[in-house]
Amino acid sequence: MSLSPGVPESSDDHNAVSEGKDCPSPNLDISKDSKSGEDSVSESSSESDSDNGEPNPETTNGDLGESSAEEASAQAEEWEEKELPTHYLNSEFSKIQSQCEHCNAENKHHEQVTPRLLARGQFLLKVDSEGTYQCSETGLIFEVTRKVDIKYCILSWSKYADLVVKPWVVGGPLFDVKCDPASLTSIQFPHSLCLGRHDTNMTFKVFHVKSSGASLEYTVDHSATHVKWRVSSLSPVGPVIQSEEAIFHHGAVILYKVIDHNPSLSFRVYIATNNESFIKDISKSVKHSSKKFMKIDKPPVCQKLLQNGRKYRLISEPEAEITPEEIEFVDGSLLKLKSYIEVYLEQPVEFKLLLVEMDSEEIVWKAKLRECDWVQHDQNRNISKSCISGNRRRKMSSSLADEEAYDKRMRQVDTSDGVKARTLLTDAQLITLAGKLGKDWIKIAIANLELEISDIDAIREKKEEVTISKFRMLKKWQEKEQNNATAQHLYNCLKNTVSADAQDVLKGFLQET
Repeated sequence: MSLSPGVPESSDDHNAVSEGKDCPSPNLDISKDSKSGEDSVSESSSESDSDNGEPNPETTNGDLGESSAEEASAQAEEWEEKELPTHYLNSEFSKIQSQCEHCNAENKHHEQVTPRLLARGQFLLKVDSEGTYQCSETGLIFEVTRKVDIKYCILSWSKYADLVVKPWVVGGPLFDVKCDPASLTSIQFPHSLCLGRHDTNMTFKVFHVKSSGASLEYTVDHSATHVKWRVSSLSPVGPVIQSEEAIFHHGAVILYKVIDHNPSLSFRVYIATNNESFIKDISKSVKHSSKKFMKIDKPPVCQKLLQNGRKYRLISEPEAEITPEEIEFVDGSLLKLKSYIEVYLEQPVEFKLLLVEMDSEEIVWKAKLRECDWVQHDQNRNISKSCISGNRRRKMSSSLADEEAYDKRMRQVDTSDGVKARTLLTDAQLITLAGKLGKDWIKIAIANLELEISDIDAIREKKEEVTISKFRMLKKWQEKEQNNATAQHLYNCLKNTVSADAQDVLKGFLQET
């Protein structure tokens, strides 16, 4: 989405987001193939590879085969190697689409499967038999005829911007899918639109990048949430749409705070379509900015659909400096530079943000930001006490009372000789705890145990069973903490984050010491 007149990335951000050298714009020849019924796009000039490693449609020989696909896979998203996992940063599809009354009502439920996250933002999905499976992280739905391994990743549309020709517009994320084509019958791509009951004049096709250029291929069907395509060959593919009516987008608002030593507050506010490619581009631009940022975890879902050409304004209570205050929504999935709104407050105070549609004055999105939302983890214990105490007052319950009583009992444990307090955890204890940690273990490792993303990458590269990976993560924490790697210290780090089962295991460790 582009904001006009929005705040563009600064010149240093432009260099960071441009994905290496700029590619020359191809000369396009758009023609209608009366035999095939497909709109074909041929290019008369070559495009050089960009540094981000995405497959180049002009330099591959034929459709991406196994060798070229593996080479592209090894290079894909290379500059994101040290970034947090894709599903942790940007996976908003299920959060947004499932909250739309129309889309949720028509959504067909398929068997949900969780892929393995490989290096550089790639997913690996292993299915054991024939059937239809939906990826829990991307929303992709695969129809397979037998046991197969499917590798895929989210690509940026901006690399192929010159190949998407009006009246066609982006309809959802762009993916690079690789597997044995004979095992894959169809793919259903998530789209970012709310069709409501006004999709009679809309036409979906699938944008398919091949060695000879790009083509628009017919779809089998489309639903409120997905576009179904019969697999012809495998290379970058994604849904596009042509419509005679207004297009309504599911939207998300994504917040980042500038990290610096100034007492003032500075935020970037991105308004995005529910398009994983777009959201991923935002994380790239933030990461490669000259400034440092932290992502603010607030519900991203827009309560009202976004529409091209509509004007919106961002309001702060109390008043802040907002640049620009008014924006015009334009889907900017094809743009390399992602626009944003800057919010600046001289003093670090709690405040509320509201995104309002100007014509109707309806609130599209709102959030309240408190000090504990932006205080970095290593400062939480000292700076955000007021926020923590406020949460305790709001969430007082029997379970919390039990937790406080338990903490009080543990403080009464005799540690006069110092032995009990210093008892380190055994490997057997760590593997037991690893089995109780959920799918958020990477987030826990970084946010609560203060491990580095490079530590997690090294563990995941071993491609071991997930419980073993969690065990290695806990061992890494133990090595980092050394003599401080006690049951009590681990309990203090995790007690407000992990599941009830994991908390019970931790309490058991305390009783054993």
